[in-house]
Amino acid sequence: MDVVVGVDRLDAGHGRLFVVVGVFDGLHRGHRYLLTRLRRTAAARAARPAVITFDAHPDEIVVGAAPPLLCDPDERLARLAASGVEVTVVQHFDAVLRMTEYDAFVAMIRDRVELAGFLMTPDAAFGHDRRGTPTALAELGDQVGFEIVVVPPKVIDSLPVRSATIRQAIATGDLATARRLLGRGVAVTGELDGSTLRFPIPVALPPEGDYRAAVEPAWTATGRVAPARQAVVRVTADELLLPPGSVPRGASRARVAFGGRLPEQAKPAILRRSQK
Repeated sequence: MDVVVGVDRLDAGHGRLFVVVGVFDGLHRGHRYLLTRLRRTAAARAARPAVITFDAHPDEIVVGAAPPLLCDPDERLARLAASGVEVTVVQHFDAVLRMTEYDAFVAMIRDRVELAGFLMTPDAAFGHDRRGTPTALAELGDQVGFEIVVVPPKVIDSLPVRSATIRQAIATGDLATARRLLGRGVAVTGELDGSTLRFPIPVALPPEGDYRAAVEPAWTATGRVAPARQAVVRVTADELLLPPGSVPRGASRARVAFGGRLPEQAKPAILRRSQK
């Protein structure tokens, strides 16, 4: 997968692109469904499937606070590549981009590559005040020569698969629902400070308590680095306590995938003592 830092670094060498724009935090089952449709749509139009995502959640600029992350940015790139995306643009999101009109943003892309079109869901939009709706982009595409393909969102058990729903499930301790919508286990990645895992930006943590978990070095943009070790970890308000021996040797960052929450009587003695 080609990773491009910013739309302004696209060029003709990246080929004819069919694009989906989104944060893609979590790479959950709804995202993977969308990327499957992207691959098929792009292939039918002799184009490369491409994603434009952001280096930070737009809400950090738009409303002043980003929601807690479901997926580390490097892991997100690895999962995008595994989903068959051929070009991923990581766009810096700031106040200038927030005020950029959708047609100007589209022009930034078209000035650099051949744009075959955009894949969107009915409620998707981008550009200043989210004016770049499927209808608005379809009208622009008719004028300048690209296509809009609109697909319905993924629904599981009558529930649309959304990152906000997954965050809420994790926050309330409903990890089973979160796993079902993610299509994998709930995990966080942070910075190691001895046996403590800290988070420079908020991540989606389950309620405080002790959990069975798998601990491994943080993923790189190309995927998993080393096998995971099974451990019991403690979740506090904003960090994780890892038991001795579980921290990957030489690692500065770690990824923790949560299993079930332990009842009080099942806690290892070292964790029970640390509460006193």
